[in-house]
Amino acid sequence: MPSVFSWPVRVYYEDTDAGGIVFYANYLKFFERARTEWLRAADVGQQALRDEHGAIFVVKSAAIDYHAPARLDDALNLTLSIEKLGRASVQFLQQAWHGDVLLASATVKVGCVDAVTLRPRALPDASAAKMRAA
Repeated sequence: MPSVFSWPVRVYYEDTDAGGIVFYANYLKFFERARTEWLRAADVGQQALRDEHGAIFVVKSAAIDYHAPARLDDALNLTLSIEKLGRASVQFLQQAWHGDVLLASATVKVGCVDAVTLRPRALPDASAAKMRAA
């Protein structure tokens, strides 16, 4: 896997606001999809993580900057890279592009927690190794 992961997304009518541009909060949905697909590409299944290790991922924080609008039917390219991989968390840099125009960029920190207690826990060793390799 490359160090920068890329995932395509099309803008649908439901993604837009009354002005015909992507509603600002929907970029968080797009970024969530990209992280999920990155995990799949890294062979870290979220359901398997829960079933086999009792662990889930939760978003701890997100800081997003908006640079330019996306519009209905635009083909977007979502990218992500790991900024920091900790013992129980991962910090991502995520971006949304339309061609060579940067639309939005975000720093998203995701924590690994126990699926029952929701308390922080270490990433399972095998999952952490797969993430490092990605």
